[in-house]
Amino acid sequence: MIPRLVSAKDSLQHQIGAFARRLAALGFCGDVEMDEGARTVASTDNSIYQLKPAAILYPRGADDLKIIAAAMSEPAFSDITIAPRGGGTGTNGQSLTSGVVVDCSRHMNRIVEIDPVRKIARVEAGVVKDQLNKALKPYGLFFAPELSTSNRATIGGMISTDACGQGSCLYGKTSNHVLGLRVVLSDGSDWWSRPLNGAALEEIKARPDRIGEIYRAVDRIANDKRDLIEATFPKLNRYMTGYDLAHIRREDGRFDLNAILCGSEGTLAMIAEAELNVLPLPAQAALINIRYDDFNTALEDARLLVAMKVASVETVDEKVLGLAKADIVWTGIARFFPEDPSGPANGINIVEVLADDHAELERKLAEVTTVLDAGAPARHKGYTIARERPEIEAIWSMRKRAVGLLGNVEGPVRPVPFVEDTAVPPEHLAAYISEFRALLDAEGLEYGMFGHVDAGVLHVRPALDLTRDDHQPLVRKISDGVVALTRKYGGVLWGEHGKGVRSEYVPDYFGDLYPSLQEIKRAFDPGDRLNPGKIASGSSRPLLKIDEVTLRGDLDRIIGNDIRAAFDNAAYCNGNGACFDFDAASPMCPSFKATGDRRFSPKGRAALMREWLRLLAERRVDPRREAEAQRRANRFANLFRRVINSLNPANRDDFSHEVRAAMDTCLACKACAGQCPVKVSVPAFRSKFLELYYGRYLRPLKDPIVAAIETTLPLMARFKPAYNLLTGSGAGQALMRLAGLTALPAMPAISLEREAARLGVKSTTPERLEKLSSEERARAVVIVADVFSTHFDPAVVIAALKLLRKMGVKPWLATSQPNGKALHVHGYLGRFEKEAAKSRDYLDRISQMGIPLVGIDPSMTLTYRSEYAALPSARLQAPVLLLQEWLAANLERLPQPRTSFQERFTLLPHCTERTNAPAALKQWSLLFQKLGIKLDIADVGCCGMAGTFGHEVRNRAISEKLYAMSWQDKITEKSDQNVVMATGFSCRSQVAKMDRQTTPHPIEILNGLIG
Repeated sequence: MIPRLVSAKDSLQHQIGAFARRLAALGFCGDVEMDEGARTVASTDNSIYQLKPAAILYPRGADDLKIIAAAMSEPAFSDITIAPRGGGTGTNGQSLTSGVVVDCSRHMNRIVEIDPVRKIARVEAGVVKDQLNKALKPYGLFFAPELSTSNRATIGGMISTDACGQGSCLYGKTSNHVLGLRVVLSDGSDWWSRPLNGAALEEIKARPDRIGEIYRAVDRIANDKRDLIEATFPKLNRYMTGYDLAHIRREDGRFDLNAILCGSEGTLAMIAEAELNVLPLPAQAALINIRYDDFNTALEDARLLVAMKVASVETVDEKVLGLAKADIVWTGIARFFPEDPSGPANGINIVEVLADDHAELERKLAEVTTVLDAGAPARHKGYTIARERPEIEAIWSMRKRAVGLLGNVEGPVRPVPFVEDTAVPPEHLAAYISEFRALLDAEGLEYGMFGHVDAGVLHVRPALDLTRDDHQPLVRKISDGVVALTRKYGGVLWGEHGKGVRSEYVPDYFGDLYPSLQEIKRAFDPGDRLNPGKIASGSSRPLLKIDEVTLRGDLDRIIGNDIRAAFDNAAYCNGNGACFDFDAASPMCPSFKATGDRRFSPKGRAALMREWLRLLAERRVDPRREAEAQRRANRFANLFRRVINSLNPANRDDFSHEVRAAMDTCLACKACAGQCPVKVSVPAFRSKFLELYYGRYLRPLKDPIVAAIETTLPLMARFKPAYNLLTGSGAGQALMRLAGLTALPAMPAISLEREAARLGVKSTTPERLEKLSSEERARAVVIVADVFSTHFDPAVVIAALKLLRKMGVKPWLATSQPNGKALHVHGYLGRFEKEAAKSRDYLDRISQMGIPLVGIDPSMTLTYRSEYAALPSARLQAPVLLLQEWLAANLERLPQPRTSFQERFTLLPHCTERTNAPAALKQWSLLFQKLGIKLDIADVGCCGMAGTFGHEVRNRAISEKLYAMSWQDKITEKSDQNVVMATGFSCRSQVAKMDRQTTPHPIEILNGLIG
């Protein structure tokens, strides 16, 4: 029996409780979270480290930040430290702390002002970069610093690390675009830092407060240490981030304290707002994608390409390229990286060309391609050019996902970040990389490389298993070696991703200038209370060391590789945060978008699952064996134990409850399984958790009702009027709400069985199909209609049967076979395996005859190739195809429409279909194109229904919020001239519930058009 799991309580928690009460008394309006689940999720970022905070504060504005500072200033709370946190995607532990996290992303995410004339934007610290650029786009403007995490990186986080990435040689870093910062100091001072002329500077230096002290100290250091500063700071595009004394005076002579604040990683102040310089969007753009046999050749050619004044040059090695080919993005960009007869490319250069007009773009492209075509000095395998904006964005999306993709490998040895952002002068890059590779090769390590070669920045992640005693020391050995290499070649260890835990190298790097950094730290934060241990120490507190901070591997060691591998990459989530995508039109991750709660994201759920597995391992419990034992246990004895456990007050603090609460909000849409670079599949490990959890505790009443739906629906269909009365009447709906269910669809009058009989279509068995001649089998297709389509939406199945007949095909209906998806979603895994094995036997017998199997609903159909494929006992020999997959493969059979039409056709795809079968949308486009129609595929996220999720009372508010965020506007655009379609049954149910509209399936439209 799975035991009650209780995490150890930190000694600081009592004081933190008093601190939270004091915040409330002072008027703090934000959220305070101190539970184990929230702290566990905030204990990691995208680094190799793990530190559990004492609490997380989510302020609602600058006033809340001042209240935090005021409370910290009271003697009773003198031991409390804070660390600001943005998107939590740092690779060096910048925002990790054992103190209190101050997270501005949840509430402080307002775009305060956009001034298109002055080209200025003012935003709160929690605004996401892509969110800002989406708001700027109608004005023809954008915020320039580019980075791979732009869909989840907050502006505050970008400023704190002085972030930049691709295109930095053209656009610079974040600090180059910061006009003003509203900061709150540790004493509660609220200050707008802007560049100052001489008179204004002298006026502020005369102030007797903390602000005056800061300006006096920084100005004196900048003047007194001018020569030392000049000698210490490198002459690089990626010059030093944070405490940047080399750029304290702008070119116009003004004094700019923001050079100190940008890149300071929350060690000096809390950022409340930022005033930013924004730029006109490039009018024209193109990418030249060049393939190479050898990565070193790509690096060498990159230098030559940079000299041609292109906008940027990005290089990717064969390791990352190979991983990208297995990723969801590859389908859309594969044609730009064709396979060559001589073999696959072992490196690519992506060259960006920008221009103000088409003629200038073509001229610039010709300059580069002329050199490439001449063959000297370039030594490439070939190249392609992407000119259209969607193509360009798709290729950059692949490049942005490179960091995450490096974690998508099998086994416990995986690329990890700790030396991933070195920068050297570009002219030394090839020689530097040669020595870097030799360093890693000497240790026998695998690794992937990519980078901003125009800026001399290289991203490298050596593959290690940090649970291994022989691998942990390599973090120190390789780091020290790389530091020496960067010094040899005139570069820096931290060219892009900040210092964080790597701050131990700061005193040696800065040498005689380091005491000045300490003086700046003391001026801003005399008590060393803001993110202590990072960059510079203002007290006797030491800087953090790379091998003295707890590693994730230290905590994972007890779990063991077998259990880590058995829970669907939960333990291998690398924290890159792709699931924090702010965009409502992105399918990843609906529950996080609706709640803003990071626990309700794949990263959050993976962190909770990993901690749960660790706690089990501490008690020497193997969850796999427990699952087997539960399946064998006496049902009645087990029920008795679950009742006792559920009623026992001692179980209230079971950590399992916090894990379950996070799992309850998962829509099981599988967007994570398709879009997460590491392929963390929440629905897969969620099911395993729920099976074990409900082996200890009672299930809600709705669960057995939903689990039995494939069995009960055919029975209820015989009493259709009674069922419709139950779901349509107030009394019936109240009864269903008591059971935890709501928004149940009615059954239509039409019957699939009767309509199919009129068409001469019969339900079939393998025995009947075996009697067909070879010619009859060649014309046969078996429709595998799921129970929901059969009984709630038979018109779609009938339309499919009619269209197949028009294509000269003999359709058959599969006999009712349980799909089992509802069982899997709710953790009835023992029953699911049995049902799946039965269905597999039936379906395999048909596919062995060479007869195609075609499903109707995307979510149900894709279950056969994901959940079934994960079970050796249920793995199908041939796939059950999506409708569009079979139709696209038989385009030549599709008749032409009889009449012309003027309507516009828009498709709203199912999120599981969009993320787990990326070619599916293109196949719908091909089908409509065959009829002379350009299909518009709407950019929408999740509709919020997601199978049974939106039919559960506890989830209905989230379900409706998701619908309003993404789908509602598309549905309201529907008209006689705009036919809006949806592929998912649950999606069409949601539209009917929310907007009282009928949304056709595209197969119904295709059948109608052909006539």
